[in-house]
Amino acid sequence: MAAGTPLTPTTPDDERLRRWRLVLGGEADGTGRALHGRDAAMDGALAALYRGAPEEGRAGQQRSGRRGAGLGGSAPQVARWLGDIREYFPATVVQVMQRDAITRLGLEQLLLEPEMLAAVEPDVHLVATLLSLKHALPETTRETARAVVGTVVAELERRLADRTRATLGGALDRGARVGRPRHRDIDWDRTVRANLRNYLPEHGTVVPERLVGWARARRAVKKDVVLCVDQSGSMAPSVVHAAVFGAVLASMKSLDTRLVVFDTSVVDLTEQLADPVDVLFATQLGGGTDINRALAYCQSRITRPAETVVVLISDLYEGGVRDGMLKRVAAMTAAGVQVVVLLALSDEGAPAYDHAHAAALAALGVPAFACTPDAFPEVMAAAIARRPIPVPVHGV
Repeated sequence: MAAGTPLTPTTPDDERLRRWRLVLGGEADGTGRALHGRDAAMDGALAALYRGAPEEGRAGQQRSGRRGAGLGGSAPQVARWLGDIREYFPATVVQVMQRDAITRLGLEQLLLEPEMLAAVEPDVHLVATLLSLKHALPETTRETARAVVGTVVAELERRLADRTRATLGGALDRGARVGRPRHRDIDWDRTVRANLRNYLPEHGTVVPERLVGWARARRAVKKDVVLCVDQSGSMAPSVVHAAVFGAVLASMKSLDTRLVVFDTSVVDLTEQLADPVDVLFATQLGGGTDINRALAYCQSRITRPAETVVVLISDLYEGGVRDGMLKRVAAMTAAGVQVVVLLALSDEGAPAYDHAHAAALAALGVPAFACTPDAFPEVMAAAIARRPIPVPVHGV
């Protein structure tokens, strides 16, 4: 073996020290490990984001094993860094590092360059950042930005659309068995079992005196769904998911879906639901919040209260009239509207929200909770069927 060639960790303790060295950064970390080759390059990529010392350069990092730092504002340097982290880390880690780079180092301006934008790993948070920058996007970057947003939207639709349609659109009520089913609704396995005593050996068959099958659900009355979405900056991931779900629900013939977004003003995006990318580029992330005004608009569009579900997606930090918001919710529920409040529609865990408003809504019998995208179909199915709403996480 050549002198100075690093040894690959051969024991769990070696691997543990290696990981601690990468986490701690090498400044008197106590591990006693020097990094070489790929490990040194990984350390340099982490250093550029999470350390503030002057950058030593990749060759210097590999020689010394010490962590340098600094992305600065250089587009070529950031582009190289983006390429490095995609090489060294899995996509989920890359997305976290990109998010940290944007928020910690203020790299939003670099996303206005198409070459830079093409180098990033698309995710919901990147979409939210692009939407907040949309008015500053130069013409040369706009199409690239739409392509990035389209990639994320397509992935979300692939993951969520089929399950949503299947959950909401089942034709048969599997809980109700009947003795005189239509031919296409016969449960042949149970029918044969129920008639085994009528087996005719000479004919090798069972005479089905009693048919067992499923009751076909009555033709469903078309339901009205109103998604009322807070587009303040803190709700950005929820806005992205709501746009996707809005498009999916709008594609279902049994639902009449309306999408309303709001800050201190209210915008009805129902006509754009055929393309969730268009919906997202029509939003305006940031600004204040007037939930009362948004609910007033939604209330004015309700024509069949008993067949309507209103889903308010908001952290409930009301900048408008608090009592007015609560009175509108109370009036809608009294009229027969099913109202559900989602404090967040995202995968990010416990959200920040106005606890007093959430408790006041709960006192009105309106559930308020954070919901993951995967749980949303079940929540909607329960709301449409007027069943108790399953509260996945962080319920009030």
